[in-house]
Amino acid sequence: MDDELRQLAEEATAAIVQATDEKQLEAVRVKYLGRKGLLRQLQQGMKDVPAEDKPRVGKLMNEVSEQLKAVFAQRQEELAAGEPALRVDTESVDVTLPGRNVRIGKRHPLLAALDHMIEIFLGLGFSVVEGPEVENYYYSFEALNYPDYHPAMDEQATFYVSDDVLLRSQTSTVQIRAMEQTQPPVRIIVPGRCFRRDTVDATHCHTFYQLEGLLVDEGVTFADLKGTLEAFATGMFGEKCHMRFRPDFFPFTEPSAEIALTCILCGGEGCRVCSQTGWVEVGGSGMVDPNVLEKVGYDSERYTGFAFGMGVERLAMLMHGIDDIRLFYSGDMRFLKQF
Repeated sequence: MDDELRQLAEEATAAIVQATDEKQLEAVRVKYLGRKGLLRQLQQGMKDVPAEDKPRVGKLMNEVSEQLKAVFAQRQEELAAGEPALRVDTESVDVTLPGRNVRIGKRHPLLAALDHMIEIFLGLGFSVVEGPEVENYYYSFEALNYPDYHPAMDEQATFYVSDDVLLRSQTSTVQIRAMEQTQPPVRIIVPGRCFRRDTVDATHCHTFYQLEGLLVDEGVTFADLKGTLEAFATGMFGEKCHMRFRPDFFPFTEPSAEIALTCILCGGEGCRVCSQTGWVEVGGSGMVDPNVLEKVGYDSERYTGFAFGMGVERLAMLMHGIDDIRLFYSGDMRFLKQF
């Protein structure tokens, strides 16, 4: 028994000293000093020791136990004191390296352009109204005076959820909802996302942003429409930017006009972006068709109005000289961090 105790003391002491962290040290304690450890097993063998040897063996066993506990406590203190330095060494962390700068987020250039547009129209007395992106057939086409044979209703042009439910292809749907709930005068803009089955290329995308405008009151004329949009163009791009109107057709306006802006990139001189014309088309406009006013219960003999819609991506591209709409949706930080 004496030799077994001395051998146990040597092995346990060596194991305790060689432990490199608290987890290893705890494992050594459980192995040698735990309730089911090796020292406990030797203590249970005291019943087999002759009576005349029990006092001497018992004393030696207590000495070994106290010695191991002292060595364990000392090693525990050493590991606790030296743990930070040990962790730095094992993880190979160079604490002298400079810290990394925190990247500060900024407004996406597309949404920043939309905010600027909204700010201008708020200054012109318009209010912001929003509506659902998933619409029904009535608000998307019927209430907007679309004929049954119009190609925009075709499944090749519109995302249908069901026969009567679809993703809106323009924010004009919100004009109807707003007029149903409000009596003239109405002066609103409707910013939001739209969806069309367009093939994605440098100037088209299946998902895009649009800003729609509507003004209905007594005595509203086409001259009011032109003056409003000229004021917007000046506020957006400065005094050198002008707006051009050319005859067009939209089911919900009559007469209708295409909106084009002076090409900011070439100053109207002609370049690749504007196809050498000096003008860039940005949307459509016109006087609200009397049929649309009658649909919402307005007296078309008393009230007139104008409406317009502009692609936000097209204007943002002009603002920043961007020639590919896909860059807005690429998520490429090399592009986005420039703004």
